[in-house]
Amino acid sequence: MEDIKNNNTAPEEAEAKDADATREIVGIRFRGTGKVYYFAPNGIDFKEGEFAIVETVRGVEYGSVAIGNRHVPESEIVGSLKPVIRKANDEDAKRFAHNLELEEAAKPQFIEAVKKNQLVMQLVDVEYTFDNAKLIFYFTADGRVDFRDLVKDLASIFRTRIELRQIGVRDEAKLIGGIGVCGRPFCCKTFLSDFAQVSIKMAKEQNLSLSSSKISGTCGRLMCCLRFEHDTYEREYATFPKVDSIIETANGRGVIVESNFLTGKIKAKMDGDAANVFRTYTKKEVRVVGRVKGNKADERTDVVPDND
Repeated sequence: MEDIKNNNTAPEEAEAKDADATREIVGIRFRGTGKVYYFAPNGIDFKEGEFAIVETVRGVEYGSVAIGNRHVPESEIVGSLKPVIRKANDEDAKRFAHNLELEEAAKPQFIEAVKKNQLVMQLVDVEYTFDNAKLIFYFTADGRVDFRDLVKDLASIFRTRIELRQIGVRDEAKLIGGIGVCGRPFCCKTFLSDFAQVSIKMAKEQNLSLSSSKISGTCGRLMCCLRFEHDTYEREYATFPKVDSIIETANGRGVIVESNFLTGKIKAKMDGDAANVFRTYTKKEVRVVGRVKGNKADERTDVVPDND
């Protein structure tokens, strides 16, 4: 009998193939914001800095190429890729520039319509889609705003589809842009794709001042950059000996009074030393054997035991 080959692929091999699968993409950024969206190049070769016409959920848009043609793992692609329509030409660039002029002209008209409807809302930005099929107004307000009558008035003025979007202070900073306390352009405006959750705990773990003026961005919220090194701080903090830990060293037993994993230094008060004498060690030079609780040194069971 002829040998029959088994064409069934083992699950592990199938998963490995899926992990290795890639797709060709081109990265497009719109209006200079940080987020880059993936599109299928549709057989067109793009270089960074060029411009393209693409179709998005909002309609046809004009964007700059932030990432030229490249292959990325399938795992980095969310949903299906929409194809690029074509490269942008000089006429497209002129139309985009004309849309910017129309947007500026729409701002005072919007403000006048808001006053007419006696609403309390602050205009942040105006945006036309490339094909002028939609006009979007971004605004901030303290609470919910009933702008149904306002939309009708704006539609009669601009003769196109109107969309009003209420945004928060972080999105406002992202749209407007500016210079942060570090002297660099806002991260949200330049490269951040999404806003990650930031907490005061991150500032505490990084030994930063908890003064709101020191750890808040221009938007008034905690600075996004507190998140950037959080994972590293959290990992190092979890493994570095803590203050009030009882340690064994070449000089005997002592208690940690100061611990800094950034410098890698540990300051300890050793048994038998004078009250104002402290010794400095590195992590490799100490062994944690317990932890001080109140005025009593209690041995812990969740650390390296004392073998003396």
